[in-house]
Amino acid sequence: MTGTPAPASLLKAVPFSGELGISLEEAAPARVRAALAWAPELCTVGGVLHGGALMALADTAGAVCAFLNLPAGASTSTVESKTNFFRAVRSGTVRAEAQPVHVGRSFVAVRTDLRDEDGTLVGQTTQTQAVLTAG
Repeated sequence: MTGTPAPASLLKAVPFSGELGISLEEAAPARVRAALAWAPELCTVGGVLHGGALMALADTAGAVCAFLNLPAGASTSTVESKTNFFRAVRSGTVRAEAQPVHVGRSFVAVRTDLRDEDGTLVGQTTQTQAVLTAG
């Protein structure tokens, strides 16, 4: 892929991320950083940020990372995603850092670390993205 699109234009391809309030802080093939602020409407019992919101943050960062590693003209789709949760998030902003662990012709695998404002690891997602080419 030639040139890296601006983070704001990358998020336009994932409108759901905007509904959740996800922002992209950095977007390059080697690393994507995204953020999601705690909000009561994104929580479950006891004011804990919902696991689905955290998974959406990780999936968004991972998908952007995979997209930035695609050959020209290709697209991608998540085919597998696994998340481990280590700590509850009850306030602040969660930051996701996604890095490719495998970039191949058929699949891109990405690992995304989720950290709270103190930098503590609260979750980790590993996902596989299919490389979709025309023809």
